[in-house]
Amino acid sequence: METQRIGLISDTHGLLRPEARFALNGVSRIIHAGDICNAKVLEQLEEIAPVIAVRGNNDRGDWAMALREKEVIEVDGVKIYVVHDLHDLDIDPAAAGIKVIISGHSHKPSVKKEKGVLYVNPGSAGPRRFRLPISLAFLEVTNGIPKAELQTLEVD
Repeated sequence: METQRIGLISDTHGLLRPEARFALNGVSRIIHAGDICNAKVLEQLEEIAPVIAVRGNNDRGDWAMALREKEVIEVDGVKIYVVHDLHDLDIDPAAAGIKVIISGHSHKPSVKKEKGVLYVNPGSAGPRRFRLPISLAFLEVTNGIPKAELQTLEVD
């Protein structure tokens, strides 16, 4: 029974906080749900673990054009769909066999389950927006069963 622990991060907007780097240590991979805003953020994340990233509405330039707007990956038999803005979801996840949807954009961290699909928004790990928390999330897959947890980062 091996557990895959995946770091989920979004909306860094050019800022990879030391608190986020510390929290992500030890994950097997990192998924960035867009609004990266700087290729250096991806380089820094790659120093921690392999990264899968999608392009957000604020990602521009040649480096960003190399990213897809949506990604589907599989981890231990669990299909994961990654998109920056949940409003751009263009499939019926349950019908497509998707078990986890990872999105960002709203900066509002959330974990919910609907129709057998786990929806995770890690919130924003970048500059604070309004009074929303600075956060990221973790996805654990054990024996084909996904579960997610949010983590608020204590920042100055």
